[in-house]
Amino acid sequence: MTVHWRALAALALGAIGIGFAPICVRMIELEPVASAFWRLALAAPALWLVSAWMARGPDRPKVPRDRRALLLAVAAGLAFAGDLGVWHYSIVFTSVANATLLANLAPVFIALWSISVLGLRLGGQYWLGLVLALVGAAVLVGVNFGQGEALLGDALGVLTAAFYAAYQLFIAGARRHYGTWELMWISTAVSALCLLPFVLAAGHGWPQSGHDWLWLLALAGISHILGQGLIAYALAHLASAFAAVGLLVQPVAAAGFAWLLLAETVSPLQAAGGAVVLFGIVVCRRANVGTADRSTTHAAQ
Repeated sequence: MTVHWRALAALALGAIGIGFAPICVRMIELEPVASAFWRLALAAPALWLVSAWMARGPDRPKVPRDRRALLLAVAAGLAFAGDLGVWHYSIVFTSVANATLLANLAPVFIALWSISVLGLRLGGQYWLGLVLALVGAAVLVGVNFGQGEALLGDALGVLTAAFYAAYQLFIAGARRHYGTWELMWISTAVSALCLLPFVLAAGHGWPQSGHDWLWLLALAGISHILGQGLIAYALAHLASAFAAVGLLVQPVAAAGFAWLLLAETVSPLQAAGGAVVLFGIVVCRRANVGTADRSTTHAAQ
């Protein structure tokens, strides 16, 4: 099998870019839902321009669109709004490492959907991965027992994973009708519109300083546009086995950035729990239960 080294480098850099997002959220002096909104609102126009340019080439979809395709694209945007909105609060309440690792538990919820709704029978490898991921998550959450805000942040991290699982399922259906970049800008725009009422209700939604604008631009540019863009390029050239492992650079990078820039340490117990979570996710993804085409989805946040 040929290894596309450029694609591997793009995957790693994209995952690192997304891993920088929690740092930006912590640095921005706005309500978490407001930082999520501005991330999307600033990224949407740039993604639209890229989509318009890419639509002339191979990114053009081959299946005609109908009302169901549009509903799936809108539903993906609504799920992504829940994903980002909840995750940004999780980052504020708990550690960056916990918020990012727990948000990557989407395969657990995809498995529940596959069993209860689709009636799929999952193999032993997938069950092993789920058990490992859940055990690791229990360790991460257990570290914060007795700490109200941190435990709430962990719970929001798990809820983030549920929203991200829904996003993947919706995006898988819409991908046949839309190009990758077109679907990215549609879901981003719908997500921004969905979060806007919550920003207005929360107040303090307009950045008050150049400091906030700088970090918002970094969040939209580095994490959303550059990070997602590099990953979209990479996953078009890589086998799923490489992608499953490569995307897990993101939580590792997030924990590393938090240690360097926020002096946020990771205890040995957290490190062990995180390692078990990551290994469980790898096992789940290698089991290849068909749900979402990895080449069409955002990496987690």
